Amino acid sequence: MNPQIVLTGVMLVAVVLYCLLAGADFGAGFWDLVCSGPRARQQRELIENAIEPIWETNHVWLILVIVLMFTGFPSAFSTICVGLAVPLFLILLGIILRGSSYVFRAYFTGSIRTQLYWGKVFSISSCVTPLFLGIVIGAISSDSVVVTNGVPDHGWLDTWLHPFPLLVGVLSLSLFAYLSACYLTLEAEDPLLQEDFRRRALFTGFVSLLTAFATYAAAGTFAQEIRDGLSRAPYVWLVEVVAAMASLVAFQGLWMRRYRRARIAAAIQVGLIILGWGVAQFPFLVRPNLTIATASAPTNILVDIEIACSLGGAILFPSLYLLFYIFKAHRKSVATENTIA
Repeated sequence: MNPQIVLTGVMLVAVVLYCLLAGADFGAGFWDLVCSGPRARQQRELIENAIEPIWETNHVWLILVIVLMFTGFPSAFSTICVGLAVPLFLILLGIILRGSSYVFRAYFTGSIRTQLYWGKVFSISSCVTPLFLGIVIGAISSDSVVVTNGVPDHGWLDTWLHPFPLLVGVLSLSLFAYLSACYLTLEAEDPLLQEDFRRRALFTGFVSLLTAFATYAAAGTFAQEIRDGLSRAPYVWLVEVVAAMASLVAFQGLWMRRYRRARIAAAIQVGLIILGWGVAQFPFLVRPNLTIATASAPTNILVDIEIACSLGGAILFPSLYLLFYIFKAHRKSVATENTIA
């Protein structure tokens, strides 16, 4: 198989995993910002308990994508970093502020006002990062990111500050919030808390659908090629149909309070949306000029990278499974036993 295709496939899978895992954590930060009502404190405690054990681990997938892009497709990496320097800076700033503020909020023992301040920083930065992640994806899917001699042809802002990338950013944030709400319905043991996040999942799921339609409509004006890819590329229709079916199953599960079904279906839905984008984007890494073939490193370098990925995956996946088991499933079962006792 073509090593260029294999490496881009690995990158796409890493993006999907990042969105399903870290995306839910970002969405939890959004819900932390808007917690309200008589159970606001319990809602924040649920969010904190859900993301606390494994939240920083999820960034391994973003790091993997960056490293693979830098080593396997250096010209595309350079174009993205130069043409989209502003949103990339805001993504990194959001990740740094989110991580540091979460620690300050969790372990600061001073005034309550200071803890609330760091809580706001955590929540706002959790919204900033997925918004600009979506903007970057929207920008590389349109024809605006063109760099000549180290300078963006359309300026530092016009590469991304137009309706299509902005709508993709809003779609990204709404999908992450929807995914997080679906996850939290299963994390919650209190029926009232489950009901709180059930309603939020239904609302953000509906908002995501409206935003997806608006994004598709805007693509007709600002990103015609990616729209053509979404409507005509082989297998994309199949992916979109299965994603739509998963969406219906997720909504049905939320409506009927079948939270495990809703969680699995929502994860499949979001994963297939990202997969569909990747297939529609093929063979481009950055439209309109950089394809997988023109941007790739020499074949021997790609093969070495794929061997390293295989060896690393043999260590990474069992380690992540053990981490999730210890800090999620096993800890929850121990807490249940203690409650019964």
